Amino acid sequence: MRVLIADDHHVVRRGLLFFLKTQKDIEVIGEATNGKEAVELASRLRPDIVLMDLVMPVMDGIQATRKIKEKHPEIIVLMLTSFSDRDHVVPAIEAGAAGYQLKDIEPDELVESLRGLMRGENTLHPKASSELMKGPAEPAPHTVNPLTPREKEVLAELTKGKSNREIASALFVTEKTVKTHISNIFVKLEVQDRTQAALYAVKHGLTEAGNE
Repeated sequence: MRVLIADDHHVVRRGLLFFLKTQKDIEVIGEATNGKEAVELASRLRPDIVLMDLVMPVMDGIQATRKIKEKHPEIIVLMLTSFSDRDHVVPAIEAGAAGYQLKDIEPDELVESLRGLMRGENTLHPKASSELMKGPAEPAPHTVNPLTPREKEVLAELTKGKSNREIASALFVTEKTVKTHISNIFVKLEVQDRTQAALYAVKHGLTEAGNE
């Protein structure tokens, strides 16, 4: 996978670069020191994943993520930050970040998060996931394409961070069936990835199968 690192701290960038270069399946193709540079480099280099800091000068990570996803929706953004509170996690995911990890993550776990994103899995740090679960759920909006009972079950399992294989095992269906349900869920909820679907589920009280 081709990775672009965006962080305003030189030491952080050096540390990430040093470790990621040891991985045979990862190529670091560029470094950005602020959000504006990240947007420009993402457009020019077209990385598979942007490893994005949250707080940076000129343009922060949330603004940069939004601009990147607007221009190049195929580029995956993984937020890597020190902030785990809801006020940072939710805006980042709503901007289009497919994953949210904290800088205290172990290097090996970070690499697995990157690989998971390439497989289409959602990857949230436990603290970030916990923040998403806080607060009262908003009522689900009326929709002309409501989720079926099975789709609600799949969504509930997806929100727990389970892979397609784990969901298939839990619901006693095939992985192919799970993929079909997830594709339908994305269309109906008008979301782009698993993380946004999980956020939608939390915000609208769909974290438990059977909820309306």
